Amino acid sequence: MQSVTEKDSAHNFKAFLWHSAFLALASNFMDIDTIIPSMLIKAGGNSIHLGILTAIMLGGSSLFQLVFASFLSGKSQKRKYLLSGINLRVSALLLMAALFVFASGLPDWAVILLIFILISIFSFSGSFANVSYVDILGKAVQDVKRKKFFSMKQVIDSIGLFASALVVRKLIDYYEYPVNYSVLFLFAGLLLLAASLGFWKIREPVLHGAKKSGFINFFRMIPSEIRQNKNLKYYLLLINTLGLGLSLLPFFILLAKDEFGLSFQAIGNFLLFRTLGMLAAGLILYKFSRRFIYRNLIKSLIILAGILPVFALLMVRFPDWYKFIFILSGMFFSIYKVALNGVLLEISTNENRATYTGISGAGNILTTLFPLFAGLLISALGYWIVFPFVSLIIFSSYIFANRLSCASAN
Repeated sequence: MQSVTEKDSAHNFKAFLWHSAFLALASNFMDIDTIIPSMLIKAGGNSIHLGILTAIMLGGSSLFQLVFASFLSGKSQKRKYLLSGINLRVSALLLMAALFVFASGLPDWAVILLIFILISIFSFSGSFANVSYVDILGKAVQDVKRKKFFSMKQVIDSIGLFASALVVRKLIDYYEYPVNYSVLFLFAGLLLLAASLGFWKIREPVLHGAKKSGFINFFRMIPSEIRQNKNLKYYLLLINTLGLGLSLLPFFILLAKDEFGLSFQAIGNFLLFRTLGMLAAGLILYKFSRRFIYRNLIKSLIILAGILPVFALLMVRFPDWYKFIFILSGMFFSIYKVALNGVLLEISTNENRATYTGISGAGNILTTLFPLFAGLLISALGYWIVFPFVSLIIFSSYIFANRLSCASAN
């Protein structure tokens, strides 16, 4: 393998930060925990529809990483595949913008169906791009700089997200439905296109002698990889249990709608407060980037994720205070991404990173299936049974976090 030089690593470091900055600006315009769920609800969707959509956005896209990883694992360079995935995401967003231009003239079922189709393209192309992204980041930025990168990325993300949250909050309330969502997705597509320009500048090392394997061989390889690396086994168990916290976040919007209604002003406030939580978490992580260890960070994350569903149930009785739930949800989302991505990089190597990324996506079974059942369970049993049950599962992930061992988690 051609290792990355210090000069190229520094160059790539800046290219990845460029992407992060514009992606942060774009993210709030297409936020999967507030904007997209509220869009579906405003279009006439119910808890079952939201469960299907969440499964597509989180679980389905992760599952498809297995298929994409089997294809990409044999490629010596992956930048063109990364750009292809991003271009598909941009196209899906622009088509979403066009959909809401004509949404008022379409029946609700047609709008919901088209939302499912376009969000599927958006999510699956994102998982295709993510396999390449993780692999390129792992070999294009020197390992001694990765923790600094994740910390700086988090600060840049949070600042960009805060700025865009103010804009989104204004736009979603200024325009009437469905024009407001059309405007949001147009901005999202253009900003994501600008973010992709950073990847054109990446100097990607060439991985020589990469093994080529078809999907069947790749699938057969998974059990042996898990047996050989206990860290991978505990990582999979961790993302299946702790990951339920991510799956539940869109249902906080539905809970608000069912309990006290869902105005566009409220949606904007939820997004803004979620961003404030992400900003706070990003600054804390950056401040202690040289001292935190991933395993302890994950343990703290488990506590936060476990209390969040119950806290939401308590706070929903006070509509004026419910928006503060989204500060905690933003902190959880932000820390989750840093901690779990960091651990995946630590337990993998340049040779197997694409493979492990695919396995982690395919192995995230509970996150894939849970939103489907959550929509049905909430409609049948109610929030007061489903939310505490999820909290118990999340707390069980402490067992797997305690057994995890890697370079930055000891």
